Amino acid sequence: MNFVDYYKLLGIDKSATTKDIKSAYRKLARKYHPDLNPNDKNAKRNFQQINEANEVLSDPVKRKKYDQYGKDWEHSEQFEKQRQSQGQQTRSNSAGFSGAQSGEDFSDFFEAMFGGATGAGRNRQIKYRGEDFNAELHLDLIDAYKTQKQTLTVNGKKIRITIPAGIENGQTIKIAGHGGPGINGGPAGDLFITFSIANHSLFKRLGDNLYASIDLDLYTSVLGGDITIDTLDGKVKLKVKPETQNGTKIKLKDKGFPVYKNEGHYGDLYITYTVKIPTNLTEQQRKLFIKLSEL
Repeated sequence: MNFVDYYKLLGIDKSATTKDIKSAYRKLARKYHPDLNPNDKNAKRNFQQINEANEVLSDPVKRKKYDQYGKDWEHSEQFEKQRQSQGQQTRSNSAGFSGAQSGEDFSDFFEAMFGGATGAGRNRQIKYRGEDFNAELHLDLIDAYKTQKQTLTVNGKKIRITIPAGIENGQTIKIAGHGGPGINGGPAGDLFITFSIANHSLFKRLGDNLYASIDLDLYTSVLGGDITIDTLDGKVKLKVKPETQNGTKIKLKDKGFPVYKNEGHYGDLYITYTVKIPTNLTEQQRKLFIKLSEL
């Protein structure tokens, strides 16, 4: 697998703060969101890579390992244990294999440990990393609104996962160690789950914001009044201003979608009013409209 520089991918440098990382991720996520790029075959792959970069760099522990070991950061613990073991062998036998001390870089070491060729004179078995598994999980928009737990069956084994609120359509998360088994004591592969989230019949989601169109009768549009609308968090009462025009947009702050892994933060809900013209008027109603038009 080719090395992907997460910093370069997000357009930031290694001194970037958590706020810088979040800002860069949100900007790129909107740019490459599959829903906004239906004709771009690479949008989904780009979106997944951006999510992966954000998952690693926004986590201080993972970021530290990534900065030290690069593409091999996920195997840092195995590397440290193996290096300590080799250091002990080197001290007891000066002719023994000295690992990274003999000039190998991290990548060479991991190729030998997790599936590459062994050097001459090494009398141990090659450890092969297990195969990665990929799965797709379908959710309704309402399912992705709140954190929930689900049980998946992978190769006959049940895996209980927690799905954070605000998961994006097309986003991929990794469940470490739940892929194929390793060979010769090598580590298991990982399970990658891509989420497919359908838009709600009433709401359309773009990033953390929700959009909806609400019908408004002519009388309320002209005279103003109170209406009650549905949100994903329950019903909300709105005050409609007199002489509200067709296509008027309003914003309900913090009534959108929860921000992924940022508890207590929400996007906004944007409402567009669609004024409905009355039909099947009675004769008396027609006369009143005629009289109104003459005024």
